[in-house]
Amino acid sequence: MDTRVTLPPPPPPAADSESLLPLAMALSLGAAVSLGITRFAYGLLLPPMRDDLGWSFTLAGGMNTANALGYLLGALATPLLLRFLSPARLMLVGSALATLFMLASGFFVDALPLLLQRLLAGVASAFVFITGGLLAARLGARDARRSGLLLGLYYGGTGLGIVASALLVPPVLQAASGVPHGWAWAWWMLAGLCLLATVGLVWPARVLGRHAPPPAPPASGAVPRVFRWRDFRPALLGYGCFGIGYIGYMTFVIALLREQGRTPLTITVFYALLGLAVMASSRLWAGLLDRHRDGQPLARLNALLGLACVLPALTSSVPLALVSGLLFGGVFLSVVASTTALVRHNLPPAQWAAGISAFTTVFAAGQIVGPTVVGFIADGPGGLALGLGVSAVVLWAGAVLALRQRAW
Repeated sequence: MDTRVTLPPPPPPAADSESLLPLAMALSLGAAVSLGITRFAYGLLLPPMRDDLGWSFTLAGGMNTANALGYLLGALATPLLLRFLSPARLMLVGSALATLFMLASGFFVDALPLLLQRLLAGVASAFVFITGGLLAARLGARDARRSGLLLGLYYGGTGLGIVASALLVPPVLQAASGVPHGWAWAWWMLAGLCLLATVGLVWPARVLGRHAPPPAPPASGAVPRVFRWRDFRPALLGYGCFGIGYIGYMTFVIALLREQGRTPLTITVFYALLGLAVMASSRLWAGLLDRHRDGQPLARLNALLGLACVLPALTSSVPLALVSGLLFGGVFLSVVASTTALVRHNLPPAQWAAGISAFTTVFAAGQIVGPTVVGFIADGPGGLALGLGVSAVVLWAGAVLALRQRAW
């Protein structure tokens, strides 16, 4: 009879949370590409392009609607592509494609090809954002105590893209002011930023691609929990309202400030402060994301975001506009992080990709509606101020819906 005792393997060493911070910060370049540059830098280019090409606000908003439609298509395709590609590889492919499509946007002046470029850039940015969020969730799983911070650092990378755009786009536009369609140079500069970020993503993609965690085995006799849309319906609806409401602000707030007579310096300061607030938000809301397993974080952050949207619609005060930008920047990417945290808290790792993809899908669907609706309202007698007011109401409705989400 074999009397040997088989000892269990030693537990893995605890994750060094400090060593994970550089990975999270490098990974945040994916958020900088997918949202900070590919999505939001268009708000700085909208006024000169609209003036040069004679666009209505509806068509100008339609450009970001096309981008959001592409984002939705990319979100739907990502789970299928992840059957053949690792998240790290798909993130790099998406970032490279986003660079090419941003570059191409500087070569066209007709609306149709520009709409197509915005759509394709949206597809690529969805690949980057979803896979980057999945890799960030894996990082958070390696240090549960600081998972909210690690997730926030990833999403806060959007602020880096916003700050870079705020500091670089206006000087490029100014330098090219005497050149026909000078705004094209800003597109090419933004493509260069995307290329640099893509190179920076190679390191975290290699590290996290090598250390993908195996699916955790279910407890004896337990049925593995799977993602079901109905279980997360209140949060999904609230997040859809977030997609509708926030994108109207990010698409048109610069145009509103220009209508109110703000100087280029004021607009640059406003947009840079917004981006810096995004970068700081990872620490502001990390505790909230770690404490709650239900829809409380999503509800509270949506409510604050509605307040940020309504301020510039109610007053042309420069100090209140800056407060609006700081509040908006300090909140809106944490709304995205809150849904990733909700998925991570309530689902096993093997289901994270399905959960994150579902939330990204409703996020993208909301963004399809938001820019065109706000642009259509802005073309009417209420102008951009009424459009941003409607965005605020939608965000508050999303807060009410999210309150009904319970933990599973």
